[in-house]
Amino acid sequence: MAELNISEGQAGYVTILEMDGRVTIDEGSLLLRHTIRRLLTEGKKKIILNFESVRHIDQSGIGELVSSFTAVNKEGGQLKLLNLTQKSKDLLTITKLLTVFEVFENREKALESF
Repeated sequence: MAELNISEGQAGYVTILEMDGRVTIDEGSLLLRHTIRRLLTEGKKKIILNFESVRHIDQSGIGELVSSFTAVNKEGGQLKLLNLTQKSKDLLTITKLLTVFEVFENREKALESF
């Protein structure tokens, strides 16, 4: 079983990535990287990452979040986070990254923010 599954949905011009599993040093970070880069090549630059079913994120996963955020911004897009678990929120707070990302607990508010 893959440590991370990502399903993709659209709400207008916004792509929502529903993540389920673990964003870790192995396949999880690579899958996230490849998915974000593919979206950018397809011209999809407004992206929400839904963390509701993410059970764990490690240092590599955090690094990939930063890398993806940078790649999306470089292309003139926006990457926002939705439904962070308490563990994910704590990790982003400790690393001071909670101030970098726009984080939402409500899908409609996240969509309206674009």
